Amino acid sequence: MAEKEIYRIQPELSFTYDGSFEGLLTCVFDAFDRKQFPQQIFKQEVSVLFTENYHVVTDEQKANRVVAGLRKKISESAVQMLFTCWLSELEGIEMLEFNYICKSFKAPKSIELNFADPDVLELSKIFRKVQREAERMRQFVRFQKTADGFYFAAIKPLFDVLPMVADHFEDRFADQQWIIYDIKRKYALYYNLHKTEVIHFEDLKINLQTGKLHREALAENELYFQSGWRHYLRSISIKERKNLRLQRQFMPKRFWKYLTEKQGG
Repeated sequence: MAEKEIYRIQPELSFTYDGSFEGLLTCVFDAFDRKQFPQQIFKQEVSVLFTENYHVVTDEQKANRVVAGLRKKISESAVQMLFTCWLSELEGIEMLEFNYICKSFKAPKSIELNFADPDVLELSKIFRKVQREAERMRQFVRFQKTADGFYFAAIKPLFDVLPMVADHFEDRFADQQWIIYDIKRKYALYYNLHKTEVIHFEDLKINLQTGKLHREALAENELYFQSGWRHYLRSISIKERKNLRLQRQFMPKRFWKYLTEKQGG
């Protein structure tokens, strides 16, 4: 009687990390150090059938060593592209970037322009999407003056692009204290006239649908100025040349509820 064949399922390897970009770079360092390369990377502990898990502890020194190594293989703009794409928060972005970095280390020359490679091509597409969303933040953020003299804006970008727009608002509003709040991710950038830092709110008096502060939180004349701005724009607009289709092309409708000029009153 023939012996029964025994089939053994080789478990896949997955990494988990803390969700930071430094944590993802640490995943790369540990993979090369352990000579074990994951098939999946998750932002938190998960239980997957037939999967062996290794939890990566974020290490800034390891992350810096990975970046230093990358700068020898790809350009500085390509390194920045990886961080920009990571801000997309898209499903599977970790493995996409992990594969790109591994290929960069193993390739004899830079892979950044090798668009025949599916990982390179996909990251280039994501990069353009995130850049476009960041540019929209620069265009469509509208500040409201608060009762305590700050300028506050709230918006809900598709991607986590606030880190990409901080320099723009620091330069443009250098003489004002301002706060830009990400409704989706529940954190804000706060500029105190010297530097920009990340802050969180425990009790924020805001309409989460429109990004507007409650009336009692506004400066005394803020509603007057908002109304004046709307009346001014209406007075200079030419009804016969109104083109809503063109407006939606350059100003996506999902932003309209945050724009003072698009509200009634």
